[in-house]
Amino acid sequence: MIRVVVADDHAIVRSGISRLIEDEPGMSVVAQIEHVDQVLPTVRDTPSDVLLLDVNMKDTLSLEALKAIRNQCERVAVLVLSVYPEKQYAMRYLRAGASGYVSKENAPEELIAAIRRVASGKKYLSETLAETIIFGDTGDAGRSPSEVLSDREYEVLVGIAHGKRIREIAQDIFLSEKTVSTYRTRILKKLNLDNNAAIVEYAILHKIV
Repeated sequence: MIRVVVADDHAIVRSGISRLIEDEPGMSVVAQIEHVDQVLPTVRDTPSDVLLLDVNMKDTLSLEALKAIRNQCERVAVLVLSVYPEKQYAMRYLRAGASGYVSKENAPEELIAAIRRVASGKKYLSETLAETIIFGDTGDAGRSPSEVLSDREYEVLVGIAHGKRIREIAQDIFLSEKTVSTYRTRILKKLNLDNNAAIVEYAILHKIV
C-alpha cells in the first residue's frame, strides 16, 4: 500500500486529488494539509511513502518545507504539484530534493503514474523537463533572469509579487523584517528593477505568479 500525504491550500483541489488516489488500488491518503507550516510536523508524525506538495500554499512557497523534510524525513518521496510552468520552479525544487514535478494540468493518469514511480524510489520528470536536463538547456538565451536568485530571494520575490508586505513575508518564511528587506534589495539589484511594482510586473511577465 502506497501511503500518500496531500498538501494543497485549495480544499476542492485537495479533495479531488485525494478521491482520485483513494480510487486507485494499492493507494491510500493518510493525511491532508492546508498550510505550509503543517507540512513538516504532519509528514514527520504520519507514516507515509509519498508527499504531494503544492508549490505555492497561501501565497507562500513550500521550498523550505521541502528542504526540512529532506533533512528529517528521508524515507518520504516528495512529488511537487504546480500550476506554474516547469521552467520557473521545477529545477529549483529538484535541486532541493524533490523526486518529481507534475503540472496540475496533466491528466489524472499521469499523476497516478508519477506517484507510483517516486514511491518505488525513482525520479519522475515530464518529457519536456527531461529533455531540458539531458540536453542542458541552460544557456542565457533560454534562462529566466530569476534563475540568478537564491531560494530565499525567490521566496521573497514571490511574496512581493502576491502583494504581501515585508512584515507578512517575514512571518511566512520565519525571517526578520530586516533580512527580508535585504533580500528585496538584492532582488532589485540582480534583476535590474526599481521598486515593488516592477517586481510584480516582472513576476507576471515571467509567469511566476
